Amino acid sequence: MNKSAKVLAVVGLSLFTLSSLNGCDQSGADLQSNSAAMATVNGKIITESDFNSFLALKRISKDAGPRLDKAKNEYIEREALANAIAGADYLDANLTAAEVNEFRKQMLISRYFDKFLKDNVTEQGVKNYYSNHRDEFQVKKVKVAHILLRTRAKMSDSEIQVVKSKAHEAYSALMTGKEFADVVKDYSEDKVSAKKGGVLGWLVDGSIEPEFSKQIFSMSVNDISEPFQTGFGLHIVKLLEGPKVINKAFEKVQGDIRYRMRADAKKAEMARLQKTIKIVLAE
Repeated sequence: MNKSAKVLAVVGLSLFTLSSLNGCDQSGADLQSNSAAMATVNGKIITESDFNSFLALKRISKDAGPRLDKAKNEYIEREALANAIAGADYLDANLTAAEVNEFRKQMLISRYFDKFLKDNVTEQGVKNYYSNHRDEFQVKKVKVAHILLRTRAKMSDSEIQVVKSKAHEAYSALMTGKEFADVVKDYSEDKVSAKKGGVLGWLVDGSIEPEFSKQIFSMSVNDISEPFQTGFGLHIVKLLEGPKVINKAFEKVQGDIRYRMRADAKKAEMARLQKTIKIVLAE
């Protein structure tokens, strides 16, 4: 018998077995009544326990009626077909075994940590972390106004010097007592904030350009800075209010906390598991 005929013969045998399980054959009925075995495929016993695990994996209830019968038929048929293909010697058995083993390892590791992290990083645990580490979720903010004179990457040294001279001219006007809003109107190239007297509003530490942030969080209320440069150009800043310390709402940070806790928990569990492993490499 050639390989194709062998496959068809085994599949045919599996279909005959399925018919027997559905009550068309008395021997099949006797087999079904056996709680330990549900069917045999080429002498391999398929147990009720095997099938129940399959149902759990597919989330199929034992009370699913016709769906359960269909699942049982398909489960045994696929088992028979896989058995036939494995016995046909058509595929590279070693390569197939290696692939199955890699899938097994990946599945075990993935499922283990899915369950472990679900059990060990709970919603209540995330809330407790937030309550016990509130200082980690505090931010400083200040309210500022600025005057901006823009520079561009391709400006020549002489062009940049013109901008610097203009910035110092604006600063001198402020030092002689001219109102900040009036100097904004005369000099600032930030047209959006200029409409509001240069006011940028409340800015959070760390959320803006580093040099700008460093400058404004070192100032006191009503201070006016000398011109300083960022990637946007030359700024003159007035501190209007602050700094104020505010707590980030739990809803804003719970995702970050959960991610951090899961990463820490996984790292610790990986270290624990590795201590239980003994590897001896052959020389």
